[in-house]
Amino acid sequence: IVRALEGAPLSIYGDGSYSRSFCYVDDLLDGILALMDTDTEVTGPINLGNNQEVTMLELAQLVLRLTGSTSKIEFEDSVPDDPKQRCPDLRHAFDTLGWSPSIALEEGLSRTIEYFRQRLA
Repeated sequence: IVRALEGAPLSIYGDGSYSRSFCYVDDLLDGILALMDTDTEVTGPINLGNNQEVTMLELAQLVLRLTGSTSKIEFEDSVPDDPKQRCPDLRHAFDTLGWSPSIALEEGLSRTIEYFRQRLA
């Protein structure tokens, strides 16, 4: 985001087809608080995150659109052993905590972009 706001090129490692999911911090905190409010018999790992996948190329294009940046996208060599996909299974969080993320990627990015715009001003 900062690179886009400054007009610097955005680097994508690989061809941009690798996907990730991004969780806005408010959603993550709500999930952690929901877990803290459970009975003591709730144990084990519970995935928190967001299950909306986006490719790295789609993410870069969205950041450019939301910032209004004219930055270029540059493709770099892929990182060895970088997973092609990262997306949490949130069924256990929903079933156990009644929790699921509510802030969509575009909304979270818009909030984050505004934060960095203010910091850079």
